[in-house]
Amino acid sequence: MEIVVRAIVIFIFLWLITRLVGRSTIGELSAFQLVLFVAMGDLAQQGVTQQDYSLTGVVLTIGTFAALTLVLSWAGVRFPRLRGITHGIPVIVVRNGEPELKRLRSERLSLDDLMSAARQQGIRRFSDIELAVLESNGRISFFTQTQGDEPEDPASTAGSQEQR
Repeated sequence: MEIVVRAIVIFIFLWLITRLVGRSTIGELSAFQLVLFVAMGDLAQQGVTQQDYSLTGVVLTIGTFAALTLVLSWAGVRFPRLRGITHGIPVIVVRNGEPELKRLRSERLSLDDLMSAARQQGIRRFSDIELAVLESNGRISFFTQTQGDEPEDPASTAGSQEQR
């Protein structure tokens, strides 16, 4: 039973730490963050099992972590207000070509990182971005407005289809 209690305490601690570290996805982790997460995993194992390498200890630890993960997922679905705490909420980081500097600072996202993500999507300038959203999974969604994106007149679209 002690292993289960230790697993619950360590799970909550690790969850809080990962929420504080930020929204980076595994592919976007810095070398330091990767080392930090690997070290946390090893230290957590030692703290939970107290060097108990038995099959029972491993099953209890992994089972407790899995159960707590399911409980957090269920709570996010069942109680939508908790979703912001358990999973995070998307936030706007660029609006009408202007970076939201205060929001970027609170999310610990630099202008360089934001522009790097934009360039990966083929966007050259902030002024090309109508809206950029930092999603709860750490990815950034970009919405651009170009002159060719204007909505078409439904009547002209239907007429051109009839001529075919």
